[in-house]
Amino acid sequence: MKKILVLLILIGVTISAHSQTLEELKATLAIQKDSLKAIQERVNTTQGKINAFPGWKKAAFGTIGGTFSNFNNWYAQRSPNNRSGNIGFTVNAYANLDTDYYFWRNAGNLNLSWVKFDDKDRANDNTRWREATDVFNVTSLYGMKLTETFALSGLGEYRTTILNNFNNPGYLDAGIGGTWTPTKDLVIVVHPLNYNLVFSRNDVIFQSSYGTKILVDYTRQIKEVSFKTNLSMFNSYKNGNLSNWTWNNSFSYSLWKMIGIGFDFGLRNNKQEALKFAFDNYDVNSGDPIPTFDTVNNKLQTYYTIGLSYKF
Repeated sequence: MKKILVLLILIGVTISAHSQTLEELKATLAIQKDSLKAIQERVNTTQGKINAFPGWKKAAFGTIGGTFSNFNNWYAQRSPNNRSGNIGFTVNAYANLDTDYYFWRNAGNLNLSWVKFDDKDRANDNTRWREATDVFNVTSLYGMKLTETFALSGLGEYRTTILNNFNNPGYLDAGIGGTWTPTKDLVIVVHPLNYNLVFSRNDVIFQSSYGTKILVDYTRQIKEVSFKTNLSMFNSYKNGNLSNWTWNNSFSYSLWKMIGIGFDFGLRNNKQEALKFAFDNYDVNSGDPIPTFDTVNNKLQTYYTIGLSYKF
């Protein structure tokens, strides 16, 4: 009986010692977490001071998305035997120089994607990868500061597609005016003296003209979130049909180290592109009237990409 009692006492002491050790470990872990948080706050403060110094600021982040599937004898669907896929990526990059007297801001956006659908039961099915999204945009803005937030500026912006119909059309805006930077992350450009040079093999539809250029760009990183929104507008003095605007947006949330989730979407309105598309798909034997600026259905252009993101 005494041996059993001694054994029970030893077991109780062991359990109590283990419980105390676990509680001590939890208390130590809490202290370590607080210390890591304090260290990270000091690191962020120091990094903020470094970022505040004049000089080049460079960064890039992007999104990669893709899906692949293969079906065999899946009779519930119209094509029971097929292979399909979708691949796309987006890259946003900038290099900015800010001094007490002038600034020079450069940015680029590239968004490409391909799709494929192979019906294995159709011998003549198109099995190649086809371009789905094709966006390329670069801007360069230089300004001489009159105040802390306002500058006389010159802007060059080029937009086109690169996978298909490169530079057909392509748009090059060049002009001068003013730039307002109410915060370091927000840039608002208004250039009433701007020339919109259009490159195209169809001079009947696409025409160059003078007009007002408006550009709004907001790029920021808040902890794990990186986002960029860019609105580019051109208002033609010659004809409203030659005006256009494009709005691109990119979001990235870091999950682990440099890898995260990304979401990109864009909107565009361009009547010249809508008319060219109508001409390219016009059937001369249909009896329908030839498309014109007055009759073309100028639908809103949109795209989006969702997938894994990688911050450079």
